[in-house]
Amino acid sequence: MPDVSIPHPPLLSAPPVPEGGSHPPPRLGFGLTFAMAAAAGTAVANIYYNQPMLGIIGQDFPGSGATALIPTATQLGYAASLFLLLPLGDLLDQKRLIVVQFVVLAAALALAALAPSAPVLVLASLVVGMSATVAQQIVPFAAHLAPPARRGATVGVVTGGILAGILLSRTLGGFVSAHGGWRAMFWLAVPMALGAAALMAAILPVRPAAASIGYGEALRSLVHLWRRQPALRRATLMQAALFGSFSAFWTVLALRLEGPPFALGAEVAGLFGVVGAVGIAAAPLAGRLADRRGPELVIGLGALLTLAAWAVFGAWPSLGGLVLGVIILDFGVQSALVSNQHVIYALQPDARSRINTIFMTGMFLGGAAGSAGAMTAWGLGGWGAVCGFGAALGALALVVEAIARRGRGAVR
Repeated sequence: MPDVSIPHPPLLSAPPVPEGGSHPPPRLGFGLTFAMAAAAGTAVANIYYNQPMLGIIGQDFPGSGATALIPTATQLGYAASLFLLLPLGDLLDQKRLIVVQFVVLAAALALAALAPSAPVLVLASLVVGMSATVAQQIVPFAAHLAPPARRGATVGVVTGGILAGILLSRTLGGFVSAHGGWRAMFWLAVPMALGAAALMAAILPVRPAAASIGYGEALRSLVHLWRRQPALRRATLMQAALFGSFSAFWTVLALRLEGPPFALGAEVAGLFGVVGAVGIAAAPLAGRLADRRGPELVIGLGALLTLAAWAVFGAWPSLGGLVLGVIILDFGVQSALVSNQHVIYALQPDARSRINTIFMTGMFLGGAAGSAGAMTAWGLGGWGAVCGFGAALGALALVVEAIARRGRGAVR
């Protein structure tokens, strides 16, 4: 990545932003960017630790149907927090908000580790999901600190950290729980969250409220932002389709590997997270390309790669096809994500957190629809139907982008 470090002070620190916001934000070096990426990845990983541990958790709480609700509670908490808490990033000191959310996350993880019953663990999982959205507070903060010419690259690095957390969390959760039990994984996550809180408290600059409005007005403004910003609508709809395609693959991967011709277990499905992590490189690369050539080019390429990945899945029904396809899929979806964020964070600086609320909520809903659709397709027609469904979502993203291009051409 190009050197964007500052001469004063040291690499991992940045001066406070003045109260009135009259001076430009401090420019951040790679050390600060990498620290924000690591913290964001640490936060989002907590959503997925429980997925490979459900069998082990069920052994400790036999006969409790609540165990199956643990991942659902985590996801619901995350979804609710995207809508309810993300706008606070425009209304409060964002540094303090990030630190507080990490501390709450650590407390929720400790409650999960100590949970005496499955219902308590479900409640703790709900709070874990809500506080894990601190990752989505970090991304717009990084965009705020980045100079416009480097915004894409900066967002790409931080998004790469989030992708690493998503893809590697299942592998870590499965390994730790298999060797030390499920409580050990939650206990391990507690100091990780506290460490991220301490790191963010030490190195982030103070950022006063970007907008002087109340919480209720901030929520109502989401509707106005959606209506006034066609670029936000396009980015949200397109990324929802792409993330739905992404989620479709990961939802049915274990089922695909269990059946013929593979007959492989859940451990191998977890290892695909490591394979998919190759796509982490796509985020900063896409960000730099978006800075140089414009985000629209990268967005279109990302959608094309997503469609190509499903063509590989369908035409090459072997383990090699799955490995190659998942690398292409991750490259495509992450490239489009970084470039869409490049677009939306430039729209209205005093509303970046609320804009991120709309974007991430739409993307999350698209992912949920992709998972549900993939399971329906699997039941109706197996892997072939899933490939068709995933490809259709990729094609839908291309249609959205083509309509947007036509609209931009008409305006010019």
